[in-house]
Amino acid sequence: MKKFLAIILCLVMVLALIACNREESKPDKPDESKNTEEASKPDTNPNPDLKIGVILVGDENEGYTAAHIEGFKEAIKNLGLSEDQVTWKYVIHENAECYDTAIDLVDKGCKIIFSNSYGHQSYMVQAAQENPDVVFCPATGDTANVCGLPNVVNLFPFTYESRYVSGVVAGMKLKELMDAGTVTDPYVGYVGAYPYAEVVSGYTAFFLGIKSIVPEAHMDVMYTSSWFDLNKENETAKALMARGCVIIGQHADSTGAPSAVEAALAEGKVAYSVGYNIDMLKVAPTAALTSAQNNWSVLYTAVLKDFLDGKTMAHDYTAGYNDNGVMISALGASCAPGTAEKVEEVIAAIKDGSLHVFDINTFTVDGKKVESNVYDFSTWNADYTAIQYEGEKIETISDGYFHESVYRSAPYFDLRIDGITELTDTN
Repeated sequence: MKKFLAIILCLVMVLALIACNREESKPDKPDESKNTEEASKPDTNPNPDLKIGVILVGDENEGYTAAHIEGFKEAIKNLGLSEDQVTWKYVIHENAECYDTAIDLVDKGCKIIFSNSYGHQSYMVQAAQENPDVVFCPATGDTANVCGLPNVVNLFPFTYESRYVSGVVAGMKLKELMDAGTVTDPYVGYVGAYPYAEVVSGYTAFFLGIKSIVPEAHMDVMYTSSWFDLNKENETAKALMARGCVIIGQHADSTGAPSAVEAALAEGKVAYSVGYNIDMLKVAPTAALTSAQNNWSVLYTAVLKDFLDGKTMAHDYTAGYNDNGVMISALGASCAPGTAEKVEEVIAAIKDGSLHVFDINTFTVDGKKVESNVYDFSTWNADYTAIQYEGEKIETISDGYFHESVYRSAPYFDLRIDGITELTDTN
């Protein structure tokens, strides 16, 4: 009996020791670090046989295209697809080369094809007409809803929201300079690519963000007639600074403007930069305040998911701050004190709907408040001599603000508001 009790006692001690060791090995609390993004990603590839084509106007050395590449790779990762399923076509010009490239991708078996520049659109639509079993997605396009083709999809984020927020950052700096007496004229410059609605919407939102902080601000815009031209953007920024501009914004795709501003600041000139697409602190560590950015992964993920799920594709996909579709880059060291807090406040107001970027009480045209704006959503041919696709005429102003990117994803705000001057070579 004693032997039996001894055996039982030994077993109890062993079990207690095991239990103790197990208790000691437990973490203080469950590791929840993998319960968010990683957990939401598929464990297996939902369609390993799918082939995807991507047509790019530039490559990773050009900020706009670099943002698209990063966004597309993230979307592929989000959906459990493999990068081996993607055929990339770099530096494809906005001419018949795009059509030839699209057809080549179709011949390679691609069932969904993306392009990333507005000038690609007409060639993508041409390819879509000839290949109804393939979906064509020209980013920044404006014809999907009017061309009559179910296999054409446009995508464009609410860039005007991040433009406005980046303008607030610029306005905070401008106010700091004026309060210190360093600057007496709140004169802003903007390097634009073309006088298209996409650019006009963006620079107007940027200006309104500045005006929310410095109401007396005024801005000149100079166009480069190119989406990407390092030297021309650099020279245009210099020309604006020579006129007295102390903040330089941009809707152009290179680092040319921020580099020019950084050099001017180093030489003792009062000048700061707000970029686009990518963080400009590497090329302008002192001059760069921030950059307006698009999170393209949100839109690419949405389009690809609908395609994979076999859903009827929407003609237009868009996303703003509420969907994590836009953002600004890290604030530079030269930003005014209180900028981060102000940015948080403004973004929160955009998200909850208490702030509308194009509130008609914040701007005038020819000295008058704009209470109605009927926009013709028809699209025109390349020469702008005739309507290519007939669209609806829609009132874009209601509830006290202009409803941008609601009736199609691509911007259509093209009002020229007071306080902004578009310069020509003769000005």
